Amino acid sequence: MTSARPAGLAERARALAEGSVSSRALVEEALARIAATQGTLNAFRLVRAEAALAEADAADEELAAGGHRPLLGVPVAVKDDMDVAGEPTAFGCRGAFPPVTEDGEAVRRLRAAGAVIVGKTNTCELGQWPFTEGPAFGDTRNPWHTGHTPGGSSGGSAAAVAAGLVPAALGSDGAGSVRIPAAWTHLIGIKPQRGRISTWPRPESFHGITVNGTLARTVEDAALLLDAASGSHAGDLHRPPALRTTEAVGRDPGRLRIALSLKPPFTAVPARLRPDVRARVVALAERLAALGHEVEEADPAYGRIGLAFVPRATAGIAERVRDVPDPALLDRRTREAARLGRLLGGAPLRAARRAEARLHRRIGALFETYDVVLAPTTAAPAPRIGALHGLSGFGTDRAMIAACPYAWPWNVLGWPGVNVPAGFVDGSLPVGAQLLGPAHSEPLLVSLAAQLEADQRWSERWPGSATVREPVDGVPEFGPHAGPWSVGP
Repeated sequence: MTSARPAGLAERARALAEGSVSSRALVEEALARIAATQGTLNAFRLVRAEAALAEADAADEELAAGGHRPLLGVPVAVKDDMDVAGEPTAFGCRGAFPPVTEDGEAVRRLRAAGAVIVGKTNTCELGQWPFTEGPAFGDTRNPWHTGHTPGGSSGGSAAAVAAGLVPAALGSDGAGSVRIPAAWTHLIGIKPQRGRISTWPRPESFHGITVNGTLARTVEDAALLLDAASGSHAGDLHRPPALRTTEAVGRDPGRLRIALSLKPPFTAVPARLRPDVRARVVALAERLAALGHEVEEADPAYGRIGLAFVPRATAGIAERVRDVPDPALLDRRTREAARLGRLLGGAPLRAARRAEARLHRRIGALFETYDVVLAPTTAAPAPRIGALHGLSGFGTDRAMIAACPYAWPWNVLGWPGVNVPAGFVDGSLPVGAQLLGPAHSEPLLVSLAAQLEADQRWSERWPGSATVREPVDGVPEFGPHAGPWSVGP
């Protein structure tokens, strides 16, 4: 962590292109910050110090020769469910994982854009939970409050970016695993359209519910990394048309119709939005209204969408367990989920896949009236480290759903969503809100997020910066115009 404002991805790329800094200096700085915080934050599973410095030197030679690539020489990180040539992909698990021989497509594209991969970040076992803890690597901690988790499963990427160790990182999102840690660490987290960033060497991930996404401190940086990593492999099952989301940053989104959705989707166990988190999301709705948008309460027709989620999620776990060198080392909850996945991997999985088109029509009907949905990203702030340790599988699911009931439906749909910071609760714990759209709506969501960012100035606060100001009528000041707004009862 640093008391100075961390430089962003776009800022560093511009400095490198102008020659005011070298890639080696930036990579050395990133490696020093990682080393200084690894004993406390524990953001990284693997650090590529020697390889990253060699790549930085090569980038400096290319820059000196007049080379121009979008991220040439900029250090970034990727989650440890993505293949980096020469490194193991353990995905949060214990065991002796062999090094892979080739980069995954997302990593290959980052390298093609010139980025230097400094390391692979921690994730919970097979990405199942909204916390980043486990016997394979220990506890990854939240830079805003190290007694709390940064969320999961992309918690290592979120902690690394929030603490200023790297300016941006890739994560993956199968039930909110980019958006949840982004919310709990005061970041922008983009879950793009399914297939926007390739999951190759897997044609799809977790039967299509998991996508790769980006975490950064600003909308511009998150969009820049998204554009650099985006693109399909010939073997991908989902190949959406190309988009340039960076072009939407700073573009006026126009006057939008925004549905404020505060009701959690149906779940088998209770989920309740905490009043203080509700107040922060409502305050953002007020700002959107003040910026000229039409905001009113309305909820998507989710129905029992969970029936289309569970078979895909658990069958995906079962498949991943088959790839683990020693399944006996896995958490008992993982083994239980894999057993369920084997039971649901036939007819129930096929039915879940068939249901998606019907869900698109039913939930998509909301977008005949509204352009964007604004919803909480989570129902509560980040739990304490160890709060879910030792729980049964059902107990873990119950706690997870209670804290995080809002994000996962968009994974079933495969549509884009962007977490934006919504303020702080309990003094120092960040929370977030989601901007959700229909298929291929990343440019609209990015445009709206950037407009809100210009109003709220989220990036002016980071761990180690000035503390959050005292509440006004129960809502902490956040940005220059924050204030309470009462919507509904």
